[in-house]
Amino acid sequence: MPESELYGPPGPAPTPSRPLLGITVLVVEDSRFACEALRLLCLRSGARVRRADCLKSARRHLRVYRPSVIIVDLGLPDGSGLDLIQEMIDTAPRVPVILGTSGDRFAEHAAIAAGADGYLPKPIESLAAFQEAILQRLPADRRPATLSLPTDELIRPDPIAYQDDMAHAADVLSDMEDSKALDYVAQFVGGVARSAADEPLARAAEDLADARRNGRPVAFFAAQVAGLVQTRLADRQVV
Repeated sequence: MPESELYGPPGPAPTPSRPLLGITVLVVEDSRFACEALRLLCLRSGARVRRADCLKSARRHLRVYRPSVIIVDLGLPDGSGLDLIQEMIDTAPRVPVILGTSGDRFAEHAAIAAGADGYLPKPIESLAAFQEAILQRLPADRRPATLSLPTDELIRPDPIAYQDDMAHAADVLSDMEDSKALDYVAQFVGGVARSAADEPLARAAEDLADARRNGRPVAFFAAQVAGLVQTRLADRQVV
């Protein structure tokens, strides 16, 4: 496919108040809560946003068009976002800005080593930090001539998105005998909980992940996470 078809027609020029006007951001993220935050950040910045919730969906998007920016969560239900980042580094035309994201505080090095241009730690809620992470890596002709970055605006996703994530976690936790599912849910729940400032659930997810990493029995920790998830599903005012 010709490059012109992959990128599509040029969009409107960016402005100081909408510095990402005219670009498309592909968000590869399985958390509805994190994705809602990124959708709001893109909307406030003027960018178009598309979402893929797994590697398979992301690859399907990328066969049709090339976004200006791709933000890849490192823990996805069908594999690691690091694999997708590595694939995109070797694919022409290259996506201009490739960013990794995760709630794991140790994941930045892995994202950069895989070839990402930068990294967004979760929770992603600062409008200024979001815009700066993209703008400093965009080609000069895609940046506004002057820029008026917001000072301290924070984006708050709809709590309903958190409930959707808890429902997804509960479905995965229904099979506690599946070791891969436990690894995934520990990463998923931990990232979502940290994004929502739900410290008890974040600690429980980290305890489960730590038990899995160190080969310790996990039944207690998995049950603890499952119980907290069910509590949050029952209490829609938790976030």
